[in-house]
Amino acid sequence: MESAHYFSAQPAGPFTRKPLTVELAGETRQLQTSTGIFSPDAIDKGTAVLLADAPAPSPRGNLLDIGCGWGPIALTMALRAPHAHVYAVDVNERCVTLTNENAGLLGLDNLTASLPDAVDPELRFDTIWSNPPIRVGKDELHSLLLQWLPRLAPGGSAWLVVQKNLGSDSLQRWLAAELDSTFTVTRESTSKSFRILRVRKASR
Repeated sequence: MESAHYFSAQPAGPFTRKPLTVELAGETRQLQTSTGIFSPDAIDKGTAVLLADAPAPSPRGNLLDIGCGWGPIALTMALRAPHAHVYAVDVNERCVTLTNENAGLLGLDNLTASLPDAVDPELRFDTIWSNPPIRVGKDELHSLLLQWLPRLAPGGSAWLVVQKNLGSDSLQRWLAAELDSTFTVTRESTSKSFRILRVRKASR
């Protein structure tokens, strides 16, 4: 499986770019991809569900994609919210490079992809979209979500797509228990064996 080590900082094998044609934000886009990343040849099913079912991101402010891969979520947010700034993070350096290059191919100057530690810790996010890397293991997944979800701005929402048979319901319960009382965690929809969870930060 080419993407078996997509959560490695520096995946094995050569970083050889290849063309990728996909539909994002209602139009066909010509982008680049590579081996050694998550879902290198297409938009994966979970991400497709998120992009179809999540409401529009905040039109302004800071937006975040956790685990950006080659960029389908972050690029869609940047296309749909041109007056917002999108931050895309991934531990895989190849993903960071590809997302920045794909933003350049689409002429997007409102998207910045980086390793997680490069994001200003004071930033707060009005919208978070993520297809979180469930397969990294429960401990790492929990650590990742607790790193970013508490950084929602007041009134902001995170939309997470999680496959039912990979623990979406238990993750919903865990988030509700771990996050403080200013957050609410709800199941917003179910589609094609995936659930979309919403984490909302209270306005006040």
